[in-house]
Amino acid sequence: MPFAAGATVTVREVWAGEVWLEFPELVVADDDVLATLQRDGSPLTFPPHPGGPHPWSRQTHWLGTTVLKLRRPGEWYSVWKFFDADLAFQGWYVNFERPYVRRADGIDIDDLELDLVLHADGRREWKDVEALDARLREGRFSVDDLLHVLAAAPGVTDLLDRDDRWWAAWDDWRPVEG
Repeated sequence: MPFAAGATVTVREVWAGEVWLEFPELVVADDDVLATLQRDGSPLTFPPHPGGPHPWSRQTHWLGTTVLKLRRPGEWYSVWKFFDADLAFQGWYVNFERPYVRRADGIDIDDLELDLVLHADGRREWKDVEALDARLREGRFSVDDLLHVLAAAPGVTDLLDRDDRWWAAWDDWRPVEG
């Protein structure tokens, strides 16, 4: 069942079956793409986790940017559109993660470390490649998860090379104040 536009959902980052980060997002649309908005200043909650504290656990709020997050069912990544404090476009970001799991009040995600920054001027920059081996050894994700991410990454770069971004429909979208 789709979420209603304007509803607030809870996004839970789950690791090894346990929640280790929760935060609210506003539903912008929920059709072929689940589009949610994480506003600058939204609260972050870090339940105790057997794997230790979340890397962001010193933060109490998401600060500095507002982010439109676009997710398609079954994809091993989401696409984020960043806006600064004045809601000016900063760039796109591909966040590699397990396919989201829908719950009645939100979604569960599992960030798998690798990211691709798509700067506003068109430059691309891989982020956290050097951390993949360490996260694998820490048990943060499995070899199968890593293989899924490594299979998804060339598909994303191929979309970019062909200028066939499924998220291009959101190029002109901007959040409203408030």
